[in-house]
Amino acid sequence: MRKLFCILVAGVWTLVCFPLAILAMVVTLNPANSVWVARELWSPVLLWAGGAKLEVIGRENVDPKRPTIYVANHQSTIDIPAHFLAVPVPFRYVAKSQLKWVPLIGWYLALAGHVFVNRGNRSKAIASLDAAAAKIRGGTSIFLYPEGTRSPDGRILPFKKGPFALALKARVPICPVTIEGSGNLMPKNSWNITPGPIRVKVGKPIDTTGFAENDREGLARAVREVIIADSQELGGKGGDLDDAVADAGVEGVTRRRPRASSSST
Repeated sequence: MRKLFCILVAGVWTLVCFPLAILAMVVTLNPANSVWVARELWSPVLLWAGGAKLEVIGRENVDPKRPTIYVANHQSTIDIPAHFLAVPVPFRYVAKSQLKWVPLIGWYLALAGHVFVNRGNRSKAIASLDAAAAKIRGGTSIFLYPEGTRSPDGRILPFKKGPFALALKARVPICPVTIEGSGNLMPKNSWNITPGPIRVKVGKPIDTTGFAENDREGLARAVREVIIADSQELGGKGGDLDDAVADAGVEGVTRRRPRASSSST
């Protein structure tokens, strides 16, 4: 019964909120106001329908005046509304290019200026990251999932290096964001809903200027280690510290590379 209820609420409420988000952009000529609709109207209803009780720790680390890259682990589709609420700034998501063609959600992401990355085409992926870096330098914060996919069991998967190339190019702080409980509430590839708590911890920003310009792996490892520690603190499973960086062109898969003795310069 709850599964059908959640599908119905998600579908109907998205249909309602999509034109409101477009109207907010058109009337104010400011795409950021569409993010307000997603955060204040769309997200709370989706969490309510799923029976989620959201707890946010570390919100003081969110600075709306500072362009920031927020990097999070990914357990569930419901992470998206949870993160809209947990990080109350008009950030833009970095999303797979395939989402552009999803009715309503994809249209909203495109019109609101969120960033699509074509992971199957290296040159297009680099161009997308360059566009994201320009947004950041213009004062817009970015939110992304460096695992590239949802974890099937809650463990932190290896991180892709591309997002950290973006951070080093833009030279803005990275805030590690850790989510726990969403995978229990709504597992990957499932609409089976089990109401329960979702806990989000926003970590202290990490200064990217302490890393060499090409040290994508070192920065990825540093951020991932914080998220693993916070996952365990929140009651999650953490992850393998050495199984840290995904191979090129794949998600959640890596050849184990031991940690270097120093990840920054």
